[in-house]
Amino acid sequence: MLRQYELVERVLEYDPDADEAMLNRAYVYTVQKHGTQTRASGDPYFSHPVEVAGLMTDLKLDQETIATALLHDTVEDTLATIDDIEKNFGGEVARLVDGVTKLSKIEQMPENERAAENLRKFLLAMSEDIRVLLVKLGDRLHNMRTLNFIKKPEKRQRIARETMDIYAPLAERVGMYEYMREMQLLAFEQLEPEAYATITNRLQQIREQDGGQVDAIALDMKHALAESGLTVEVSGREKHPYSIWRKMAERHVSFEQVTDIMAFRVICDDVADCYRAMGVLHTTWQFLPGKFKDYISTPKTNGYRSLHTSLIYGKSMRVEVQIRTRDMHRTNEFGLAAHWAYKQSERPDGQVGWLRDLIEIVDASHDAEELLEHTRMAIYQDRIFAFTPKGALHQLPKGSTAVDFAFAVHTELGTQTVGAKINGRHMPLRTQLNNGDVVEILKGKNAEPQMSWLGFVITGKARAAIRRAVRLKERGEVAEIGQKLYDEIVTRVPAKIGKKALREALKRLEMEEPEDLFYAIGAAKITDRAVMEALMPGSTEGMADEDDEWLRSGKSLSIRGLTPGVGYDLAECCHPVPGDRIVGLRKQDKGVEVHAIDCHQLATGIDNDWLDLSWGKRSRGAVGRLRVTLYDRPGTLAEMAGIFAQNVVNVKSLEQTQLDHPFTTYEVDLEVQDLAHLTRILSALRASDAVAQAERA
Repeated sequence: MLRQYELVERVLEYDPDADEAMLNRAYVYTVQKHGTQTRASGDPYFSHPVEVAGLMTDLKLDQETIATALLHDTVEDTLATIDDIEKNFGGEVARLVDGVTKLSKIEQMPENERAAENLRKFLLAMSEDIRVLLVKLGDRLHNMRTLNFIKKPEKRQRIARETMDIYAPLAERVGMYEYMREMQLLAFEQLEPEAYATITNRLQQIREQDGGQVDAIALDMKHALAESGLTVEVSGREKHPYSIWRKMAERHVSFEQVTDIMAFRVICDDVADCYRAMGVLHTTWQFLPGKFKDYISTPKTNGYRSLHTSLIYGKSMRVEVQIRTRDMHRTNEFGLAAHWAYKQSERPDGQVGWLRDLIEIVDASHDAEELLEHTRMAIYQDRIFAFTPKGALHQLPKGSTAVDFAFAVHTELGTQTVGAKINGRHMPLRTQLNNGDVVEILKGKNAEPQMSWLGFVITGKARAAIRRAVRLKERGEVAEIGQKLYDEIVTRVPAKIGKKALREALKRLEMEEPEDLFYAIGAAKITDRAVMEALMPGSTEGMADEDDEWLRSGKSLSIRGLTPGVGYDLAECCHPVPGDRIVGLRKQDKGVEVHAIDCHQLATGIDNDWLDLSWGKRSRGAVGRLRVTLYDRPGTLAEMAGIFAQNVVNVKSLEQTQLDHPFTTYEVDLEVQDLAHLTRILSALRASDAVAQAERA
């Protein structure tokens, strides 16, 4: 553990003007407040914040960050308060400590909700000051280094999984690769102990057998570059076990088949020398096509810059090479932390692009599961590069589609997307993008996100925005049904109801807007009797519970203009189509389910709230289901398909449900205009010699 004077001297080495008195006070304060508390290892608890502060000095961070590291656990684990911190160390340190403290676990919540709430607070605190993240990453790294002292294996596993899923990816996204690699390695040891032991043993064997091969290859590269007049530093290393294991898992290969377990780094004086060095290496050794990546001309979103290539050394050995300048190397290893060094005059404000996307995801997410899903997508996937027609570069996860690209450019563009051109050609929206694609998004003024997009988009930002838009539309359409029901309820109140009565009713029901009431009615969150009482207290006095049906006027409610699957759901059991007589079952929190009046399943909904519905004039379009029995002989299926084509109907699905020679039975879902359209198709099927029987399913 660092002693007080050692920690202060470390800071003064790179920042002679640092407030030595404040650093001393912070050190003494954390020692006093944590007192006799101990860690699982048996060490004094204050050794942890002191070591985290030491990690921050390695990054040459400013004095406020060092003080925050020393104090980061005092509010959570001692009697100290944020006011105490502000009084003793100033407002900036208090704000940073408060940001880190907000990330503490919420023990009363279920596991996923607790993780989600931590992540939500984490992201919001990061958005205000990125130093909160830097301290938290140092805190997590030191905790991982001492994880083996925790006795409960399930707790070690939970902390390791959280580190692998959230903290290591976040370290990567801010460019702190040293932290990322160590976190991954320590978490891997806990999560996959057998794999970890196997790979580390194999690497040890290679180390003992190669006779200094890594150093020999590095020396060869340095000589080749020196002969071309380049003065460089070359170092080699084996990839760490987690990187090798992930490659084995992704490629489904054994350890022996992973050929590129050695990586070399070439450090040059300037950018021009980087490209010259790459040319020398490519002409000296054979390079692997498709493995070259230029992150100098197109840096990663976290600021990472380097040239990557793969070479064939000797007859068959494949090695990776990274080429960069010294400044790039500093930034690449410590990312945003490098910009927060005490001497930097232009510091990032923390609101980098990907962080803004994460904050947008926080706002759009509906629940804990969604938040975790979306943020993990946003921070933990390999990237590709795609361009707008004007040349603006956007980085996206591998597997992203044109819709993902649209939302990456701007949320509003994503919501208005109707089509896409990829490299000048019209392509389906679900088309996956490749590196270097030029994507032009076509938009429409009245367009809106489709629920079906969730089947192929992969970015957290797109999924969160689509779900939010669909939820808003669903709320609006359920409220529209609720308003129609409200208008009907009002006719049964024994007095004329005006705007004043509605305002008073909202106050009694503790609602803010009329739409809140309409939505509650449509979603069956409130009874008609309760609405009447809110509008006019005493209006239902003397009514028995079974008299609720008296509230119904007998007039059917039109569902015209509402969207199936949003404002209401068409029942799967009877597949009603326009023209069928329909009723609705109003289920709490599930909206209205529409059934044909003769549906056999209606008996199961006897306790639900029934609505008399109508399709409304000129309603068109629904999916009807038929059960068709064909003679089991060649050509009958083609004849049935021909009948569908002649009647201009689209087949949504076709499933063989029974084979009973000489008959085969199919269930067919068809997109039809209305009942008359479906009836014509049934008549044509029954008239065919290929069809033994046809009926609605």
